[in-house]
Amino acid sequence: MTPTSRLYDALSRYLSQCGIEWQDVRHLQTLCWMIIGMIQSQNVHLNGFSVYVKSRAQVAQSHQRRFRRWLSNRRIDVVSAYHTLIGQALSEWGDQRLYLSLDTTVVWNCFCIVWVGVVYRGRTVPVAWRVVAQSSSTVRLWTIQRVLRQAQRILPDGVAIVLLADRGFADGKLMKYLRENLGWHFRIRIKRSFQFQREGQWHKVSGVQLQPGQAYFTSAVSVGKTKPYRGVYLAFAHDKQSGEDWTIVSDEPTNLQTFAQYRLRFQVEESFLDLKSNGFNLEASRLRDKFALSQLCGVIALTMLFLILQGVNVVTSGKRRQVDTHWNRGMSYLKLGWNWIRLAITQQWKIQVYSFLSSLPDPQPAIASRRQLNDSFEREFTVLSRFPAS
Repeated sequence: MTPTSRLYDALSRYLSQCGIEWQDVRHLQTLCWMIIGMIQSQNVHLNGFSVYVKSRAQVAQSHQRRFRRWLSNRRIDVVSAYHTLIGQALSEWGDQRLYLSLDTTVVWNCFCIVWVGVVYRGRTVPVAWRVVAQSSSTVRLWTIQRVLRQAQRILPDGVAIVLLADRGFADGKLMKYLRENLGWHFRIRIKRSFQFQREGQWHKVSGVQLQPGQAYFTSAVSVGKTKPYRGVYLAFAHDKQSGEDWTIVSDEPTNLQTFAQYRLRFQVEESFLDLKSNGFNLEASRLRDKFALSQLCGVIALTMLFLILQGVNVVTSGKRRQVDTHWNRGMSYLKLGWNWIRLAITQQWKIQVYSFLSSLPDPQPAIASRRQLNDSFEREFTVLSRFPAS
């Protein structure tokens, strides 16, 4: 068996777990070759996949046409295949809280991708997404709700869900939808122009003046003067290290831990880097069709999950140092899995298939630098007991 055949066999076993009956076996075969092309070329440029494909075709352009037809074929439901696999991966999560990060990213100033992912050990694992044909990163509420409903159907029952989102998603209607329709918790950063009602008086967020290193937590308040949403809590802080003011709205009483929870949201930024310049290089695909781009996102999501599962096993089995030169973990689980597959191909090892993501704490948290690690320990706040109005 050739090295590429070993990876093809592993991907066939991995994709067979989704339980989908493909209308044509060639659809599954092409999907396997696309994932192999992504892993081997570290890119999503369809032209670069052909050198890794074993088939009767002799011309590279034939492979490119094959992949483009696959991405444009509406009979192929790659999203359902992925939802089954990510649902299975999270099925043994247990009773630990599950944090979701909601964000958007724009490609080519033509499409906006709404992305919801599970925060997992330094990155987000994609759960649901939607491609919108627009150049703005601001999307309508119903689009967000559609993506969140999609995610809800996948996530395990009985697990507390906390949604993390940035200022662009600060909307009382969204907060109401999260709490009353989905039964989720939330931590959302709000703009300084927001107004809130405390003890019968309306205040602007910008009117709360804090000195560096100070924090203040409200009791239950209402936010949004035009259409107030009641029963939420605010957390204010002025970070001494960055010089930034932070205001987080939560459906649960706030404390210093609220800021630590919200900081988990930034892991989606690293995932967007993986999606673009630091990994799959999505924009190199040059696709300009919304459906084809959504299908490609599905293929990338399948590849990401496969590699993350490989990376988790590499750390669990004590083999990280074989693919990571850092003394402490310096690579994401995605990159660890990527390097492991490439090593397995070189060494002609059998590639195992894994199915589940563990909710246990990260056994080897990534350390980007000693300075960042020390700075995180030095961040301190003085909590004020009185309302710090200007």
